Amino acid sequence: MKPHLKVHYFQHIAGEGFGSCHAYLKAMNAQITATEFFALPADLPLDIEALPHVEDVDLLMIMGGTMSVNDEANFPWLKIEKRWIRRYLALGKPAIGLCLGGQLIANALGAAVSRNAVQELGWTAVRKLPYVPQGCFELPEQFNVMQWHSETFDIPKGAVHLAENAACRNQMYQIGTNVLGFQFHPEITPHSLALFLEDEEELALFPGYDAAREAELKSAPEDKFIQGNQLLNRAIGYVLQKTAS
Repeated sequence: MKPHLKVHYFQHIAGEGFGSCHAYLKAMNAQITATEFFALPADLPLDIEALPHVEDVDLLMIMGGTMSVNDEANFPWLKIEKRWIRRYLALGKPAIGLCLGGQLIANALGAAVSRNAVQELGWTAVRKLPYVPQGCFELPEQFNVMQWHSETFDIPKGAVHLAENAACRNQMYQIGTNVLGFQFHPEITPHSLALFLEDEEELALFPGYDAAREAELKSAPEDKFIQGNQLLNRAIGYVLQKTAS
């Protein structure tokens, strides 16, 4: 009998859980576990051995959050998380990073994460870069996704830059065929967006946020979420190709 896919996800704040891909992974009969960094006692140092053994994880999902990857002074577990990510990636295992998660993978591999010139909030068009080599993760020429970030990653050394938009040059990258990093939120659902909008820390990232923007976000029709959700499902299938074969 084929063993169950063991999926582990790193969650950084209470409101940014699995989103749309939870149902997709459960349909694959995946065994899902989580590390909830936000629930760790602030005065308790995190030991790397308290995290799962890298050999026991088949797919790593790294979710978003309000903190900066550079803020290790206030969130000391970031240093341990990045060490664990390096160990995991050294084995060539599948991983997907979403927003902060994409920044964490990039930063763990030595790429800078810094403030973007534009704070992106809301639905924007992202375009596939024209020079992406054949065999890379296939993207539509243009697609609309949810943005919620004030910082962005540099493309890690050896990675392929996949997508961009006018506000943020680095929207997506891949490393080998097993790692995909997203600057945007393909996992967003109406429920998870509602949690974002209730989170004062999330909204504090955007000084220009106002009632008009809130109304626009709250009124988004459900079909607006589908393109990103389907993109993420395909991304999971892509990074798992080698594992499944």
